[in-house]
Amino acid sequence: MRIRSQFWTAPNQITLLRLLFVPFVMMNVLDGHYGWALGLFVAAGISDALDGTLARWLKQRTVLGEYLDPIADKLLLSTLFLTLSFVHQIPWRYTVLVFSRDLSIVAIAGVLYVTVGIRDFRPSVFGKMNTFAQISAVFFVLLAQVTDENWVRVARKSFLYATFAFTIVSAVHYIFLVGQRIHAASEVRSASQQ
Repeated sequence: MRIRSQFWTAPNQITLLRLLFVPFVMMNVLDGHYGWALGLFVAAGISDALDGTLARWLKQRTVLGEYLDPIADKLLLSTLFLTLSFVHQIPWRYTVLVFSRDLSIVAIAGVLYVTVGIRDFRPSVFGKMNTFAQISAVFFVLLAQVTDENWVRVARKSFLYATFAFTIVSAVHYIFLVGQRIHAASEVRSASQQ
């Protein structure tokens, strides 16, 4: 399937629509309209579930979608971590850690693709747990600005701690996986040269 035809599939259009949520969520946080920001964040989450479901039902899984979906998710989450830290709702240490991990992974993936030709960068189970922790942390940080319930404050703190832990664990696991993939690629290369 060509890139042009992949672009117009329903799941990819929903993913691109999710990218449009980013500036509006950010503006609402900066303006202190946390209810609207929370609503848009939930709508973005629903669109994320919807595009994956549609891709399976309509048999429209595409290479473009495999790249667009995590980019849209990361852009939304990273922007919210940054914006919520800027308005003092998420301590900067969490945002610095999240950005450091993500930028390191992007840099390493780029170097491995160029030098060794490794293209398989699917998220590990720890990476998925980290993403879940980040989504939950942002959700409860926003919800804590809408309601003052004690359980919301506890969930906010718990998921921020979980984000901190899973960011570190997933980064270490990623380094381990990269080592395995480099070793496997070098074995394939040496076997083909014999």
